[in-house]
Amino acid sequence: MSARERLQHPAAWWLWGLGLATAASRTTNPMVLLLIIGVCILVVSERRDPSAPNPLMAFVAIGAMVVIFRLVMTVILGNGVRGETVLFTLPQIPLPEWASFLRIGGRVSLESLLYALYDALRLAAILACIGAANALASPRRLLRYLPATLYDVGTAIVVGLTFAPQLLSDARSVRSARALRGHDGRGIRELARLAVPVLETAFARSLGLAASMESRGYGRAIRTTARSRRAASVLAVIGTLGVLAGLYGLLDSSVGGVLGLPVLVIGMLVAAASLAIGASRDGRSGHRRDPWTWTETLTVVCGAVPGAVLVVASAQGWTGVVPLPRAEAPPLPVITVLAVLVAALPAWFTPRPRRALP
Repeated sequence: MSARERLQHPAAWWLWGLGLATAASRTTNPMVLLLIIGVCILVVSERRDPSAPNPLMAFVAIGAMVVIFRLVMTVILGNGVRGETVLFTLPQIPLPEWASFLRIGGRVSLESLLYALYDALRLAAILACIGAANALASPRRLLRYLPATLYDVGTAIVVGLTFAPQLLSDARSVRSARALRGHDGRGIRELARLAVPVLETAFARSLGLAASMESRGYGRAIRTTARSRRAASVLAVIGTLGVLAGLYGLLDSSVGGVLGLPVLVIGMLVAAASLAIGASRDGRSGHRRDPWTWTETLTVVCGAVPGAVLVVASAQGWTGVVPLPRAEAPPLPVITVLAVLVAALPAWFTPRPRRALP
């Protein structure tokens, strides 16, 4: 396999996706959000591992359902936006005085529908970014690079991710075997008969895996001191609070995204320090680690550019970043468009995954 045919480091793709998701969370401009979704589809179509499933379309479909559901709920219940352009009026159900802030039916304005569309499209774009990261680098590959402090948690997640699809495969095998014996495989009683051999096979596989892991030294005791445990715990709590406060500052424009970003970075550094203290007590080696080259670094930068630009743009109130729901088309900020297009560059300079042999 040549240097240009390999799987890129999964952390690079996930950081790229998180940068795009941050950009999508800071704007409600429909053109920018659709451009973010288009960038995700482009990069996945060019750099997805052909031997792995593509979950991006499922995330896009979920986002489309979110948009439709939000519009339907806005038509029926409203969203508090009173517009001047009334499209139609539904029969309204009278409510008691204590529920006067709600409505069922009534006037449906264009402005309220546009507000719902913009807000739902933002969530759909965030889902597309997460789906693109899943398609480009599966979470199972990313779990290999967890620090030693989270090694036990990562092992449990890997086992769960491995066994869940196997249960479906066992269920199909048992159902096919019963169909060969003349059973139609339908009904609650037949489902109960199907569950017994599937669970029996799962328990047998679990016992075999437990014996195999025990023979290889999994779960061995680690010598630690009370002082190092307390330091790691305090840093973990402070880092988690810092990350949560930073994310709240980024997502809530009233707090100020410029203030939220430094708090998020400080929280991540403190959390990383707690993981480093835990990892220093238990050194572990890796097998066939993915290389981190200039393409990984440039991919992370390409994802961070739109996130940083949109955070600054929303904090400073650039025109068109969070447009008002009006009948005319919202203005399109050129700088934000160029920043989002930067995130599409990994579709060309990153290594192409190895194609399966025919």
